[in-house]
Amino acid sequence: MKSNEWFHLGLLILTALIWGMAFVAQSIGANLVGPFTFLATRSWLGVLAIVPLFIHTLSKNPLNKEQKKQLLLAGFCCGFFLFSASVAQQIGIKYTTTAKSGFITALYMLIVPIFSVFIGHKPSKQTWASIFIGLIGLYCLCIHGSIDNITKGDFYTLICAFLFALQILAVNHFVETCHPILLSEIQFFFCAIFATICMAFEPMTIQNLRQTIIPILYAGVFSTGIAYTLQIVGQKNLNPSIASLAMCLESVFSALGGWMLLGQRLTPIELIGCLVMFFAIAISQVSFKPSI
Repeated sequence: MKSNEWFHLGLLILTALIWGMAFVAQSIGANLVGPFTFLATRSWLGVLAIVPLFIHTLSKNPLNKEQKKQLLLAGFCCGFFLFSASVAQQIGIKYTTTAKSGFITALYMLIVPIFSVFIGHKPSKQTWASIFIGLIGLYCLCIHGSIDNITKGDFYTLICAFLFALQILAVNHFVETCHPILLSEIQFFFCAIFATICMAFEPMTIQNLRQTIIPILYAGVFSTGIAYTLQIVGQKNLNPSIASLAMCLESVFSALGGWMLLGQRLTPIELIGCLVMFFAIAISQVSFKPSI
C-alpha cells in the first residue's frame, strides 16, 4: 500500500475506534436516562455537528424543487429506520454487554444480503458461508447450550441488527438520487424529530440528564459528526474490501471498551463466539477474486 493509502486506512481504524467506544457511552447513558432521551439529544448534537459539511455540500450541489422533495422523502424513510434501530440498540445495551451489543449489531452486514434476495440480488456462495459461520458465532455468544441464556438485551440488539439492515437498504436505494452527505444530515434530522416526540412520554430528571452529558456529547459529536467525516475522507481512494475490514473493527473496539472502561468480562465460549462472528463478518467483506 502507498503512504496515502496507509493514512486513509488509519482514519478508518480511528473511525472504528470512535464508533466502538460509543457503545460504552451508550451503556453508561442507558443506566441514567431513557432510550428516547438519549437518542434525541445525541441525534440533535449529530445534526449540529454535520451542519458545516451539509452547508458546504449544498453550496456545491444546489437542489431544485423536485430534488428537495426527493431528499425530504429519502431522509424521512431512512431516518425512521435509523430511529427504530437506534432505539432497539439503546434499550438492548442496558441489559447486555458492550461486546455482545457490538458484535450482534454488526450482524447487519450478514443480514443485508438476505434481505437483498427479495429485491432481486442473489448472494454469492461466499456470502452464504459467512452467514452460516455468523450463526455459529451468534450461538456461542448468546445461546451456548440453552435458549434460556439469551437475554432481553440480546433480543433487542438482534432486532436492532435487522432494522439497521433495512436502513442500509433504504440508504442504498435513495443514495442513487440524493447526495450521501445531504441524505445523512436529513436522516439524522428526522431521527431526532421522532426521538424528541417519543421523549415527551418518557420520565426524565435534570440530575440524570446532567450526569449523562459526557456520554451524550461523545455519542453525538464524536460518533456522529467527527467519525462520519473521517469515514468519508478515509474511504476516498481506498480499496473497498480494506475499508470494510477496517470498519469491522468497530465490534472489537466495543468489546475492548467494555473490558477496559466498564470492567465487563466475557466467558471463554462467548469470546469464541466474538471471534467466530468477526471472522464471518470479515470474510463477507473481502473479495477473493484476483485483481486484473
